Amino acid sequence: MSDSETIAAGYAFTGPALDLGALLWDGACLSDAQIRIPLPMLNRHGLVAGATGTGKTKTLQLIAEQLSAQGVPVFLADVKGDVSGISGPGAANDKVAGRAAEVKQQWTATGFPAEFYALGGIGHGIPVRATITGFGPVLLSKVLQLNQTQEQSLGLIFHYADTKGLELIDLKDLRAVVTFLTSDEGRPELKNIGGLSTATAGVILRSLTAFEAQGMADFFGEPEFDTSQLLRTAQDGRGMVSVLELPAVQDKPQLFSTFLMWLLADLFHDLPEVGDADKPKLVFFFDEAHLLFDDASKAFLDSITQTVRLIRSKGVGVFFVTQTPKDVPGDVLAQLGNRVQHALRAFTPDDQKALKATVKTFPNSAYDLEEILTGLGTGEAVVTVLSENGAPTPVAVTRLRAPESLMGPIDATTLDQAVKSSSLYGRYAQAVDRESAYEKLSEARPAPAGTPKAAAKKAPAKEDESMVQQVVGSGMFKSLARSVGTQIGREITRSLFGTARRKR
Repeated sequence: MSDSETIAAGYAFTGPALDLGALLWDGACLSDAQIRIPLPMLNRHGLVAGATGTGKTKTLQLIAEQLSAQGVPVFLADVKGDVSGISGPGAANDKVAGRAAEVKQQWTATGFPAEFYALGGIGHGIPVRATITGFGPVLLSKVLQLNQTQEQSLGLIFHYADTKGLELIDLKDLRAVVTFLTSDEGRPELKNIGGLSTATAGVILRSLTAFEAQGMADFFGEPEFDTSQLLRTAQDGRGMVSVLELPAVQDKPQLFSTFLMWLLADLFHDLPEVGDADKPKLVFFFDEAHLLFDDASKAFLDSITQTVRLIRSKGVGVFFVTQTPKDVPGDVLAQLGNRVQHALRAFTPDDQKALKATVKTFPNSAYDLEEILTGLGTGEAVVTVLSENGAPTPVAVTRLRAPESLMGPIDATTLDQAVKSSSLYGRYAQAVDRESAYEKLSEARPAPAGTPKAAAKKAPAKEDESMVQQVVGSGMFKSLARSVGTQIGREITRSLFGTARRKR
């Protein structure tokens, strides 16, 4: 058996699979040698890598289309604003026809069911919000770029708010609690569990102010997005493609990458264990993945690694999309069973080093990968996946299929209509500002001396009663404690990332 036949045999799966393209060997496209990914292996995670302009976005679109067609929901982070076309049928032309003929593809212009989201409603899409309580101290520390000591102090603030029933919905709630804990009334509250220094509180407050000044306040609030919406299928049985539109926040890379991690973490602690299933419950594409790992603490990276390792058993596959494998930490990279590597550039010594490092991450191959990876054309890639029995397939240089949906953005009017006609729009479009920590602390703060209201409130209160005791005993607090769906009045259990472990 020749080398090309051996490679082709490694992709001759008997069960359901996604078709990526046809094998390239010795300069020829072997259309009968189809390169595929077994559907049950999509929850073993993956990497789509390559230099700018090599076709990574079209590869995600190709995989997402076929997953949807197989009834698997997909989540796509649309950083550049060019993935929305997946909802509309593609445009036939000579280039598409030529590629389809080369790889033996029966190409049909097809649009796929899609929902469009936007962080906090900034841009076109159904608003996706998280409460400060739900987001948690670990992820928020990364967004605010706090150091380890400041992160630990923020964790202490969350712990205090959780145990005292001071729910943190938005930024003003967190600011109110920090301010209270550094006041004369509130400082004793943390005395027995480490305390909060004025300097650290000042850094946190300044970071919150700067964050809010950049227009980021809209991301935190209610109604908090229910991540189970990402698991839906359309009426025709195809998986829903959830597209998070991010162009409006391109200049806030740490924010959107960390927000994506919140979505994944929230899914992780809400989904039941399913083990090895016939197909994934969801495949999550994490674009511009290097942004998640830049300047990340060891504890944060450890949490990502553990989440990626364990979420597979809950039926969720995660694909990281970035320029080179070295953008992803080794411990995370080790969890990724499926690889689609587009061309790399080698113009500088650093490029050469990255190229050699990438070659070493592949199994032994019949190709000269160092030469191949710098010579791939647009829409070509080096592929290796997990076979049906979980073993790596032979490395295959592949000419990829053309997506059947529109390879580019849909127009703004069509996008706006799609958003407003969604069944979710009415549920999430309008922000809600209910009573929470800010209002309760404001209510409990003594009114100016001499006013009738102040005298009436002061009489029944004991002189040694702390501010928080007044808050917890107030009618407003008791009312909030009875509100449906909250866990006020008892400590919130937090997950791996410090996100609130609670059903919404």
